[in-house]
Amino acid sequence: MPSYDKSDIQRRMTGAVDALRHDLGGLRTGRASTTLLDPVNVEVYGSNMPLNQVATVSAPEPRLLSVQVWDRANVSAVEKAIRSAGLGLNPMTDGQNVRLPIPDLTEERRKELAKLAGSYAENAKIAVRNVRRDGMESLKTDEKKKEISEDERKRLEAEVQKLTDDTIKEIDAVAAAKEKEILSQ
Repeated sequence: MPSYDKSDIQRRMTGAVDALRHDLGGLRTGRASTTLLDPVNVEVYGSNMPLNQVATVSAPEPRLLSVQVWDRANVSAVEKAIRSAGLGLNPMTDGQNVRLPIPDLTEERRKELAKLAGSYAENAKIAVRNVRRDGMESLKTDEKKKEISEDERKRLEAEVQKLTDDTIKEIDAVAAAKEKEILSQ
């Protein structure tokens, strides 16, 4: 049984792109996005919980996030968690609703965020290259075990390389779009 599995390699490369999209979604541009609060964990009921498990997050306006806390007793914990998350947001509480106006980004902060987006993209590329390396190694192993021929190995290596190239192009496109979004506010 050959150890090379094209669908597994595709799945892992797609996973790297999905992870990049998720990471980039958490970067703050000038617009309100509910994914901005994904990394926020709130200490309630004696444990740390993601914000979306104690409140509903919405973006009623382009420059405002609204957090509707389900249990009135957790409002101050939610406010504290958002304040200490390092997102540069200043929560304003109104009953069980916490409003978060999204401030304009300074030019310096935009450049930092664009640089961070670039580093996320580089990490995704490294992950893809690691998947490629694993695929190439399993092909060589299969050839040594005489499960595939040398010609078959070369053909499959070209296939893996094409998958890698396509995925890296996709990563570059996703990162470039995010950098453009960050810098053009």
